Amino acid sequence: MDDAAYGEASDQDLLARHVAGDKDAFGELVRRHRDRLWAVALRTLGDREEAADAVQDALVSAYRAAHTFRGQSAVTTWLHRITVNACLDRARKAASRKTSPVEDTERLDQLLEPHESAAAPAERNDLHRELFEALGTLPVDQRAALVLVDMQGYPVAEAARVLG
Repeated sequence: MDDAAYGEASDQDLLARHVAGDKDAFGELVRRHRDRLWAVALRTLGDREEAADAVQDALVSAYRAAHTFRGQSAVTTWLHRITVNACLDRARKAASRKTSPVEDTERLDQLLEPHESAAAPAERNDLHRELFEALGTLPVDQRAALVLVDMQGYPVAEAARVLG
C-alpha cells in the first residue's frame, strides 16, 4: 500500500491492518503519534534517555498487544495510556533522586509578569529548568496527570482515560 493510502486511513484502520499482517501499518501509527508520545514521556520522566526508553517500551508493548485493542477509546488514547504506564513503570524502578523545591517565588512571579526585559529570555530558560525540576518533586502519577492536562492540553476526562 502506498503512503497516500495510509494518509487517508484512520488510526483504528491502521491498527486493524497491523493485526491482519500489514508490515507497514504500525509504522504509520508511530509516525503519526511519536512526537506527542515523546513529549509526554519526556515531561513525565524529565530525562531524555529514560523517556526514549519508555517510548520504545511502550511502542513494543503496543505492537505486541495490538490484537487486544477493543476500540473502546481512540487509538491515540490507547497509545498514550501504554506510554504513561511505561513511564510510571520506569519511574517506580528508578532510584529516588534528591530534589529541592523552588524557593525564590518572588523571582518566579517577576518572570511571569508581562514586562519583558533584555534578560528575560535567559531567565525564562532558568524558569523552565526550575519548573522542570519542580515537576520532578511530584509523585510520578501526579506528574503524568499534570503533563497530560496542563502541558499537552488534554481534557481532564481524556487524561483520566489515559491514566486509567
